[in-house]
Formats: sequence, structure tokens, C-alpha cells
Amino acid sequence: MKIALIGATGYVGTALLGEALNRGHRVTALVRHPEKLAQHANLDAQQANVHDVAALAEQLRGHDVVLSAFNPGWGLADIREQFIAGSKAITAASKAAGVNRLLVVGGAGSLYVAPGQQLIDTPNFPAEYKEGAEGARQALNLLRDEQELQWTFLSPAALLQPGPRTGQFRIGGEQLLMDGDAPAHISVADLAVALLDEAEQPQHIRQRFTVAY
Repeated sequence: MKIALIGATGYVGTALLGEALNRGHRVTALVRHPEKLAQHANLDAQQANVHDVAALAEQLRGHDVVLSAFNPGWGLADIREQFIAGSKAITAASKAAGVNRLLVVGGAGSLYVAPGQQLIDTPNFPAEYKEGAEGARQALNLLRDEQELQWTFLSPAALLQPGPRTGQFRIGGEQLLMDGDAPAHISVADLAVALLDEAEQPQHIRQRFTVAY
């Protein structure tokens, strides 16, 4: 499979890149700094600007699937706006390129913890992550209205941590997965397994899903 991976040098993107290459896929890594990536026979690293829809569409053209680990960067004053604008641009570029399959890694903040209540709206949600989580929530809401692309949105467990690749985890839907009374966790390596599994064998077309131990 020929994969376009947006954000391949980030925390999640690095794991996605490694998982995709280990499975033998050909990957075009679209990043701000391609020089950060090690050379690989199946890797084509290209500098990209997600906000330039026309240029990004040309880079996406000819791929089987787009994997987006886009994150504008924590700590930005306008992270919410950047998240929404970048997500809109990636969707528009995917459509312009004729790539029908778009898989997006978002946040856990929009998962439900009770009827009508999402994690981001709970009193103890960390204030320093709220603007970014709100951007990711709105990006998901925009995708829910998208009828042309076969999109999938993957929310990690509440705790996304470094750790081994086990290939063993639970798959959920709209609800935050728990470990007893505490939020469950997942390694970033296994998050990558879940997204590549979905890319290879789609199970959640135009749906959001989540994974956790």
C-alpha cells in the first residue's frame, strides 16, 4: 500500500512511520523538516505545509490512503484555530487529490464519560491541554459532516504513553475506556498498530473509535 503520512516526525507520527515501514508499505512522509528522518528504501520524505491545500493535494495524489498525525504543536496561543484550519486543509487536499481514505489520529478529550458529557468538559480536565483538545474535538465534528471521504478518526486512551508494541488491546467506540475506576492507557506503539490495522482492513468507515489496554 502507498501511504501518505502527515506529521511523521511527531510523537504519534514517528510510531506510525515505524509501524508502516515494518509492514512493508511505501510511505511518503510529509513533514516540516524532512532532514530529521533517517533514510529508508520505502520512505520518501518531503517538506510540506498542510495549510497550502493546492501543494499538499499534489503531494497526496496517487496514494492509497492518507494517515494524519497532524498537531500544530503544544503551547501555541492559537492552537485551537491552528488545529481546525490544518484539519480542514488536510481534508480538502485529500479530496482534491482523489485519495478517498483518510485516517486521523485525534485526542481523547472528545470521548464520552457519561451520557452527553465528554472528557474535555469534566471539571478536572487539565487546563493546559484544553485549547488543543477543543481543536481536536472540532476537527472530529467537521469530519462527521464529511460525506465524500471514507474517513476514520482514532482517539487514543486517556493516557498515551511510551511502551512496547504488544498488538493486544481493546477496541471501543465513543466512550472513554476505563481500567477499573481509572482511565485506561495505551502505548503509542500499539496506537500505531491499531491505525495501520484499520488502514489495511477498514472496520470504522466514517466512524470514530478508540483503543486501550
